[in-house]
Amino acid sequence: MSEAIMEVTTATPATAVEIPANIEAQKLARKKAEKIALENNKLHKRLCRLVGQAIGDFNMIEEGDKVMVCLSGGKDSYALLDILMTLRERAPIHFDIVVVNLDQKQPNFPPEILPAYLTELGVAFHIENQDTYSIVKRLIPEGKTTCSLCSRLRRGILYRVADELGATKIALGHHRDDILETFFLNMFFGGKLKGMPAKLVSDDGKHMVIRPMAYVKEEDTERYAEVKGFPIIPCDLCGSQENLQRKQIKAMMRDWDKKFPGRVESIFSAMSNVAPSHLMDGKLFGFTDLKADGLANPMGDIAFDEEPCSTPTTFGATIPLQAV
Repeated sequence: MSEAIMEVTTATPATAVEIPANIEAQKLARKKAEKIALENNKLHKRLCRLVGQAIGDFNMIEEGDKVMVCLSGGKDSYALLDILMTLRERAPIHFDIVVVNLDQKQPNFPPEILPAYLTELGVAFHIENQDTYSIVKRLIPEGKTTCSLCSRLRRGILYRVADELGATKIALGHHRDDILETFFLNMFFGGKLKGMPAKLVSDDGKHMVIRPMAYVKEEDTERYAEVKGFPIIPCDLCGSQENLQRKQIKAMMRDWDKKFPGRVESIFSAMSNVAPSHLMDGKLFGFTDLKADGLANPMGDIAFDEEPCSTPTTFGATIPLQAV
């Protein structure tokens, strides 16, 4: 009898401690899950807002459009398709979506992943099979980057497919960071102030290319891909080395983000706030015919202005004069 009492007595405290601890752990786990769900929902809303804003700002999609979404199998194009499908359900206009993937016959490319994913998604799609990989390998010397030729071949094929499918818009998954990287690449290595526009007419003059994710940060597409569990296909299947210059620009921008918060956003905003009269391109502004006509001009310059980032002079203070 005493042994039984002793057994119950010694067991009771352990059980009493275990239950509250377990309940507390469950509460913490539930709170963590709720917080993650809230953050994921905020991310989805932010992406929808930014994509919708870009579409509106540049009039990217109109009533009756057939939008060809180019799906590579990377995080950005997956995110683009997902958000466009969400916006299509909410939009006050009607537009159709058709997804196109170009299978370039790269070694180890998994041809079953995208058809299975798109079939389950219930979206119209077309897989275009073209062996551009062999062409690139034949024309580009071993060890040289193949990206530029591959890109040109891919572009021509997608234009043709857009014609065949009757697509009125070609949507690409480039985001804000892609646009800024291209801007810096052109400036540093090409001597041009030229970026990657959110909307443009193709080089053959027949197609309208749009980038609905122009306002979206890459870090958001990275996180969104994790949240949604997209079946990512790596972009290095061809063995081509990543563009080292672009890689360096990307590292530079990420370093700025850490050391100088807001700098990248300010540069991106500057791309939408251009003053041709304060640059040096005579094709954009008539410097040769410029004359002082005596009329006030709000866009005119203050010839002896302070440096734009200097500390403003404080007025109203008394400055003592030295006696001569």
